[in-house]
Amino acid sequence: MMTEKEKVLQAVSNMPDDASIEDAMERILFLAKIEKGILQADAGQTISHEHVKERMEKWLR
Repeated sequence: MMTEKEKVLQAVSNMPDDASIEDAMERILFLAKIEKGILQADAGQTISHEHVKERMEKWLR
């Protein structure tokens, strides 16, 4: 299992040479959110498709 530092270094090293600091920050945040979502899903902390549809209907009114 990779450490957080290793994940950050890998994410940055895979970016193009002309990437900005902002690009790197966005990429790291994006990957962190994906990892958090996967951990939540693995822990059963999800909501059903039907519940999402109900929420969306309320938001789109």
